[in-house]
Amino acid sequence: MSAEVWISALQTLMQPSVLLFLLAGVLIGTVIGALPGLSATMGVAIMTPITFWFSPADGFAMLMGLWNAAIFAGGISAILVNTPGTPASITQTFDGYALYKQGKGGLALGINVIFSAIGGLFSILCLILFANPIARFTVTFGPTEYFMLALFGLSMMVAVSGEDILKGLIVGAAGILLSCVGLDPILSVKRFTLGQTSLLAGISFIPVMIGMFGIGEVLYQMYSRRRKQEAEEMEARKVNLKLGKVLPTAKEMRQLTPRCLVAAAVATVIGAIPAAGGDIASIICWGNSKKTSKHPEEYGNGSLEGLAVSSTANNGVIGGAMTTMMTLGIPGDAVTAILIGSLTMYGMQPGIKMFTENAVFSAQIMILMVLANLIFLVLGLATAKMSAKVLNVSQPTVWTAVCILCIVGSFALNNNFFDVIVMLLAGFLGFLLKLYAFPNGPFILGLLLGGMMESNLRRALVMSHGSYATFVTRPISGILFAIVVLTLFWPLIKKVWTRKAPATEEK
Repeated sequence: MSAEVWISALQTLMQPSVLLFLLAGVLIGTVIGALPGLSATMGVAIMTPITFWFSPADGFAMLMGLWNAAIFAGGISAILVNTPGTPASITQTFDGYALYKQGKGGLALGINVIFSAIGGLFSILCLILFANPIARFTVTFGPTEYFMLALFGLSMMVAVSGEDILKGLIVGAAGILLSCVGLDPILSVKRFTLGQTSLLAGISFIPVMIGMFGIGEVLYQMYSRRRKQEAEEMEARKVNLKLGKVLPTAKEMRQLTPRCLVAAAVATVIGAIPAAGGDIASIICWGNSKKTSKHPEEYGNGSLEGLAVSSTANNGVIGGAMTTMMTLGIPGDAVTAILIGSLTMYGMQPGIKMFTENAVFSAQIMILMVLANLIFLVLGLATAKMSAKVLNVSQPTVWTAVCILCIVGSFALNNNFFDVIVMLLAGFLGFLLKLYAFPNGPFILGLLLGGMMESNLRRALVMSHGSYATFVTRPISGILFAIVVLTLFWPLIKKVWTRKAPATEEK
């Protein structure tokens, strides 16, 4: 993108309203991320429809601030109460809580803030450098390539299904079927509308996301609530050990930074892979760092190095996930899946058009991400010793606030009560999926990518006169097809490989 584009984007973002919404997003994200049980995905899903009342710059300022801050803030509860605030903060419990018990809680919180910002800024720099070239490469894509791209995204159902792949595929198929509701993309014939005009445009994606990640989570927490255990946790949160200093020394920064830059690069690549998130990145980076560390015995027992690597990896995935979303229209994680819906509501389509017709807005998004990291870096360090107070909010209070925001947000989407009904039904479905250990990730992927896959499949077949060979004879689609096949059969290949390995060792 040209210098004029960046200057124009920066001039728009320097308006007081944009900076105010960005600051509000960072504050909301910090609270959401610090409270166990809530997540960045839930926060973005709830706040997205509310941002439609604002201009695109103001709305995305709030969402970018919320997302980036919520990921870093998940480390606050991981360090202070040994409970990850977000899934991406799992490995921060390994070393963060141990440091807190050693009287180094302030230093742990400081490292969390600083290296989360370093990881985030590194990945955003990669987004700025590589997003435009990748988007221009996609100009060569036709219906065949976009179908294979959607199929590749759907093949990630295997990756997000956990140990029970069959459950993931069942839920994913349900999401694809739900994406068929509405008008046929080619012939405009009504399908599964049940005579409801509200269903002609299909199932609105945002209310489903709000329901599954908001109401569904609240219902599950209410169902599994243990009053005695909650009371004990609240008492434990009130016992604040000495936090000590917050800022690491210059020597500690020199020791930790090189390893963390490597982790940031790895996390950015992992973030660019559809369905891979901060939890996967942090586990991979923490594990590999331990293997190559000079002091592996310290990992899990209060290692500053281990905590710094985990913190870097958390926010390092964000730039990679945004690169995949903005250039290919494939969500890198659950949050970017919601952001695709946000862009669509503003009349924008991920892909090359984001860097031609909407180049200024794309630059605004990248600059907002940089500013969000700088703001939470300053606020995080300034308020590190007050972070524990956020954890004293009771669960019923949080549940009430979440439910109100879910209802208001889903109604505000189209000023339509039908969206509230969809949200509530999706919330109940999300509760059932969680209760019976069904992953909800495949459902979201199916709902989001099902329409893209169907429409491009049919267009490709029309252009090839019904020949399915077009999906393997074209170079890009052929490569994507091979990757899809490898992804789908990888669990089977891995199982066979692990069985053969012990047999070979015995011989």
